[in-house]
Amino acid sequence: MKNKQRVLKLVLSGLFLALAYVLPFLTGQIREIGNMLCPMHIPVLLCGFVCGWQYGAAVGFTVPLFRSFTLGMPALFPNALCMALELAAYGCVAGLTYRILPKKKIYIYISLIISMIAGRIAFGVSMFALIGISGGKYTLSTFLAGAVVNAIPGIVLQIILIPVLVMMLDNPKLLNLKEK
Repeated sequence: MKNKQRVLKLVLSGLFLALAYVLPFLTGQIREIGNMLCPMHIPVLLCGFVCGWQYGAAVGFTVPLFRSFTLGMPALFPNALCMALELAAYGCVAGLTYRILPKKKIYIYISLIISMIAGRIAFGVSMFALIGISGGKYTLSTFLAGAVVNAIPGIVLQIILIPVLVMMLDNPKLLNLKEK
């Protein structure tokens, strides 16, 4: 039975990876709209909630790098590298907090908000480090403008959409992913 669950989680992770790869096409590859809606974040968060922290972290780390190598967007340095760390944090923290916290609806929101904060911090710290290494400056105001203020539509979308989808996917009859 455990082997069957691992295979199912692996298949679902592949599905979430594919969704994270194609969802940015809905924004028409327009960087500003993509930055506002954060389309790769949704499947990564769902992967963490549904499949667990390991799968969420792996999918989150992989998808921006895969898109960068195959499509050139986001640019590898520093964006895709920083997004890889950000999305890995999203998937990892979502899976861990959802597993640790009590199984009540309110805790889905708490897990989501904690993972969103952790991902943004991972992004900010990695941008600060990578831009600093290359001789540039990444300030707190740059971080707040880019990763928080400009992303407000995506943050709102995630807060509305993710808990509903997690509750739907958490139905044991729909997916037999509960560890025994």
